[in-house]
Amino acid sequence: MTEPGTSAWPPAPIPTDRLVLRESEARDRAAFVELFASPEVGTYIGGARPRDEVERAVPEVPGRRPGCFVVERDGTAIGVITLDPRGAERRGHVRPEAGEAELGYLFLPEAWGHGYAFEACAAALDWFSGARPGEPVVLSTQTANDRAMRLAAKLGFTEVERFEEYGAEQWFGVRTPATQA
Repeated sequence: MTEPGTSAWPPAPIPTDRLVLRESEARDRAAFVELFASPEVGTYIGGARPRDEVERAVPEVPGRRPGCFVVERDGTAIGVITLDPRGAERRGHVRPEAGEAELGYLFLPEAWGHGYAFEACAAALDWFSGARPGEPVVLSTQTANDRAMRLAAKLGFTEVERFEEYGAEQWFGVRTPATQA
């Protein structure tokens, strides 16, 4: 989110009723390691990576880049939300020039089932709508991931297409200003 005419990164922390979305800090490293080493989290994103490999790969301050929010509850990181440009080489686009912002999220298993993903994603999307008015946001998830499919619908994403990627059927949707909840 550093293109000309966009909001500076990082934004001020974004509070919701129960959470805070903020820039990553060194204290978040353990949560990042757990996210990428967790078999439950890895179910629909290609599997967990070996913990020792993740420990070596995750920097001292992980996720410190434009478009990456740490989701915090009661002072502890419980997840990550990203708004990154979707690579032109990937299937699924809504603009001929590609590069749409793509919503991604990962939450620790103990944070599942409490509505935190909806609350945090909605806040990130609201921020994005203010930072880049009129810009579409896309989302891709495996069709087998029922929770992600329900969340996409609840956030106002509408299906554009389905395709095979990473050895599984993917659902690809868009959230435009006209489809926002």
